[in-house]
Amino acid sequence: MASTSTTSLSLPNNGRKTSFAAFQTTPQLHKNTNFSFSFPLKIAIKRVRSLSTAKYNEVVVVDEEMDKIRRLQNGSDVRGVALEEKGRTVDLTLPAVEAIAESFGEWLINGLVNERGGAPVVEEVRVSLGKDPRISGASLSVAVFAGLARAGCAAFDMGLATTPACFMSTLLPPFAYDASIMMTASHLPYTRNGLKFFTRRGGLTSPEVEEICDRAARKYANRLGKVSTLLRTPPRRVDFMGTYAKHLRDIIKERVNHPLHYDTPLKGFQIIVNAGNGSGGFFTWDVLDKLGADTFGSVHLNPDGMFPNHIPNPEDKTAMSLTKSAVLSNSADLGIVFDTDVDRSGVVDKSGNPINGDKLIALMSAIVLREHPGTTIVTDARTSMALTRFITQRGGRHCLYRVGYRNVIDKGVQLDKDGVETHLMMETSGHGALKENHFLDDGAYMVVKIIIEMVRMKLEGSDEGIGSLIKDLEEPLESVELRINVLSEPRQAKAKAIEAIEQFRNYVEEGQLPGWELDFCGECWVSEGCLVDSNDAPAAVDAHMYRAKVSDEEFGEHGWVHIRQSIHNPNIAVNMQSNVPGGCKTMSRVLTDRFLIQSGVDRFLDISQVENYAKS
Repeated sequence: MASTSTTSLSLPNNGRKTSFAAFQTTPQLHKNTNFSFSFPLKIAIKRVRSLSTAKYNEVVVVDEEMDKIRRLQNGSDVRGVALEEKGRTVDLTLPAVEAIAESFGEWLINGLVNERGGAPVVEEVRVSLGKDPRISGASLSVAVFAGLARAGCAAFDMGLATTPACFMSTLLPPFAYDASIMMTASHLPYTRNGLKFFTRRGGLTSPEVEEICDRAARKYANRLGKVSTLLRTPPRRVDFMGTYAKHLRDIIKERVNHPLHYDTPLKGFQIIVNAGNGSGGFFTWDVLDKLGADTFGSVHLNPDGMFPNHIPNPEDKTAMSLTKSAVLSNSADLGIVFDTDVDRSGVVDKSGNPINGDKLIALMSAIVLREHPGTTIVTDARTSMALTRFITQRGGRHCLYRVGYRNVIDKGVQLDKDGVETHLMMETSGHGALKENHFLDDGAYMVVKIIIEMVRMKLEGSDEGIGSLIKDLEEPLESVELRINVLSEPRQAKAKAIEAIEQFRNYVEEGQLPGWELDFCGECWVSEGCLVDSNDAPAAVDAHMYRAKVSDEEFGEHGWVHIRQSIHNPNIAVNMQSNVPGGCKTMSRVLTDRFLIQSGVDRFLDISQVENYAKS
């Protein structure tokens, strides 16, 4: 066998150095002309001697090995346990990550072949990798690079990065990679990690990630957990974050077009950043400071994969409270909260009012509707009736759609493509995408839009601050989220959850819950509870869910109930909102007595949380 030059990488892992040996293989460019894969399976048989008898063999079914990978899919992402934690087994292992990365690389190459009418890919297919500060990132990165090499892709290491930057690395010259992977688990604990995938078209859809995971599952089962971690060609380190930061600075300078100091349009503004020890610290020193802002008082800017201060999450009460305190104590003009990988953000206005959830959607809607009168705004179906009024009173159209940021964004892309002008798509979690920014959910870009508006208002003589834009937004009187656990084997949990949710739909449609009606906006080809496309090319359903609006003779329409299947966990989420006192408890009693118990689904559901709330 011919000798092969190899490189050994030593990377830190929990304070210890781990040396990874090279896997010597010749990359093959796959010339399939579609995205469907089929390959032979080898049945793995392990002989196990029982303590009581040695007369049987235990067959390890390949399906069980494959399920380990399939269960890592979380909608359009991959997420799993990367470090030991109480009650959970490590499942995002080096072999699993390598198989997934290799499958993504092959999927990418096959897609390029299809785009060229079957012509083989002869040039270098280039993929970048960025990661958040999690302590599992170093070792898992090696598995990603090994998988990409096996697929025949050239890898580029961006180091500490943000999710939006990974996508932008496929567009901005001179980088313009064919694809990118971000290693992150967003706001989840430090023990978790995951992968997000991008091509130049944007983030992958749930069916695309499912296809990649299915192929990876077959690889993983055939290899029985072996992994190659020594790279023939180490990844090339690149500094993309500097280019991305300059891109954001240029947008602010050009759109503010300050009459006195063009290059420092934020001079005179104090802006507090809370990066939560994630990847968002760059926005302070590489964007705000260079534009003249005073960022004194910013907190938790240093990357720390243990997240010692609070969950990096704009929905987290501690994160928002700390940012509020920093804004008020420094008399700052704005506070910013990023999640770990900066695809989400929230803000605090100069008066210390947290702006996230419906408030953030309202703020962005006010800005976008001033720029694009009459545009459609897509949100998930957990937003309030007051938000719908806020949008429509400003001349906009509100399309309620499926929960899940990828669902919301993809719906906006579809509407805009079909001739319904759609400039903003936002989920209540803080994921927000704009048409002008490639339909990318980018927390830093959202903040850029808010900062530009803040400066514009100041230049026009207003001292009210950005909070004044949503001063007439009403808040729901009551709002609650409850969970219903599915009592079954893990393999059956998804089917059981779907059975219960479809039964809920039937009960509402058949009038068995008086005053309850499946809710929909009446436009955008969306029906059946704002959740199921009924056009000629319906979107794939990643999780079953419905929203019912609730009315009675005394108050008229006063609330809604949204019930949905969890993508990754064996439970059903129930969200309720009401604008009358006690409305949520009344709806929960109806849900319990007239549906959960009467329909019989309580035989395989733990309804105690809903039941206890109804009785409290």
